[in-house]
This record gives sequence, structure tokens and C-alpha cells, in this order.
Amino acid sequence: MRKKVTVVGAGNVGANCALRIAGKELADVVLVDVIEGVPQGKGLDILQSGPVEGYDVNITGANDYGPTANSDIVVITAGFPRKPGMSRDDLLLANYEVVKSATEQAVKHSPNSILILVTNPLDAMCWTAYQIAKFSKNRVIGMAGILDTARFRTFIAQELDVSVENVTAMVLGGHGDTMVPMARLASVSGIPLIELLDQAAIDRLVQRARDGGAEIVKYLKTGSAYYAPSAAATEMVESILKDKKKILPCAAYLEGEYGIRDLFVGVPVKLGSRGIEKIYQIKLDQSEQAALQKSAASVKELIDVIKPKMG
Repeated sequence: MRKKVTVVGAGNVGANCALRIAGKELADVVLVDVIEGVPQGKGLDILQSGPVEGYDVNITGANDYGPTANSDIVVITAGFPRKPGMSRDDLLLANYEVVKSATEQAVKHSPNSILILVTNPLDAMCWTAYQIAKFSKNRVIGMAGILDTARFRTFIAQELDVSVENVTAMVLGGHGDTMVPMARLASVSGIPLIELLDQAAIDRLVQRARDGGAEIVKYLKTGSAYYAPSAAATEMVESILKDKKKILPCAAYLEGEYGIRDLFVGVPVKLGSRGIEKIYQIKLDQSEQAALQKSAASVKELIDVIKPKMG
């Protein structure tokens, strides 16, 4: 019996998630979207790549959640992109409704699933899904840290002209301007980054990692990143379905870890068949701890806006 993954939202991130999950033969995929014909068409297109690419999984598209029943994982990518003139709060309230509805449907049809959130503002959307789903905290996880870390690793590799595969790094905190790239823990084949670059260069790379998403939006003008976000979400799906127990930075519900409570914030976790199997508490220095607290405070601001909507 093959595993089954539902991807909610057949836009750029969702469709690329479906393509990558199929390409790695991780599971059958159901692509769900409210726009009639779009998930069906994209699903069929990805299915027809199978004979060429050599993957044997079933991909279906649907406008309702019936076909998603008994999914092992539900990846929620649906939501509105931020448009010019739209405040963060506008985006927050619009996507709150989308994620609330998607979570209700996912839970109804796949009560034993693990939820992976990709919709922005990420940490607040994780909190929304967690409140609606009433799942245990290990089964609601946010994708952001892997993407932010991939950006940081890319920029380090470019700067040093080395293979990106040799670069190890980690980004903590909320997914936004206040994220915390951990330069102290970054290394290249075990050589600490702080021995390879001066502080000014490291600061520049940290800032570029923070601005990674905005830099792409600036180029695209009418959209945001989707190749790297879908790759990051797929890595989470793979670690869970194959019980790989990879240690990855993900948005997790904290209950006192790092001095943070009742919020989703990016921290290193072990991802296995039960979802989050362990949260790792790294010893932070004073400036890192302060930066993480600042990041958590900005997540809390967003949640305070949506809390009244929860009733």
C-alpha cells in the first residue's frame, strides 16, 4: 500500500511540491485547489511526466477533499500572496481563513495525518492549524527553517566558492525579517565559518539570508519563490515517510523551550514517522538568545491579531 500525501493549493509552490514528491516516488499525491480544473490539469500533466522521468505514482487533482481521505501527510500551501499596498495584517487575516478551512477539511478526512504548513505568515498559520486541528503538537509542523537555511548555505558556498554540499548551517526563529541565522554554528566540512570569513562578510551573508525571499520577490515583481520552498517541504515529507529522523530546523510548538511558550518558532527538530520526535535545545549566547526572543515577539504580535477570530 503506497503512502498518500495531499497538497492543498495547486499554485506554484503546491504544484512543485506534487512534482517533487512524485519524482522521488515518495507517495501517491492528491492536489487540491478551489479553482476548477487547475488541480486536475496540473495533476494530469505531472502524471504524464512519469513515463519519461521513470516514476510510478498516482497523481490526482480535485476541488474537494473527498479523494484526500486517509492521507499520511497534508501539506498546506494555499493562500494569497502579498500584493502591493497590502499590510501584513491584511495578508494574515485573508490567509487565516484559507488555512482554517483547509485544516478543518484535512482533519475531517485524514484524522491521523501529519500537517505541514507552508502558507505565510508561516508561524501564525501553524498556530492557527494547531488550534483548529486539535492534533498533538508533534503532528503540526511549519516549513521555513529549511528554506531559510538553504538560502544561508547557498550564499556561504557562493562567497567561499565551495560545494554547497559541504556547507552546514542552521537558521532559527520566525520566518521573516527577524529570523536568526546561526553564524557561530555554520561550518564548511567541519571548519567553522568564523575561521573562514571576517565578521563583516558574515554579517553581510546573514542579512542576505534574512532578505532571501524579498530579493526574489523584487526580481519577480508579481510573485514569490517556489522552487526552493517546494524542495524544503519535500525534504520534510521524505524524512517523515521514510522515518529518516533528519534533524532539520522547522517551526514547532514550544512549551518553554528556549524560554518561549505557546508559539510556533523555528528550532532544530528530529523528523520521523511520528512527525516531530524531538526538539533540540542548543545553548545560545546572549545575543543569539535576545535575537530569538525578538523573533518570537514578532510572531506573538501576529497571533494576537488572529486570536479574537478564534472565538
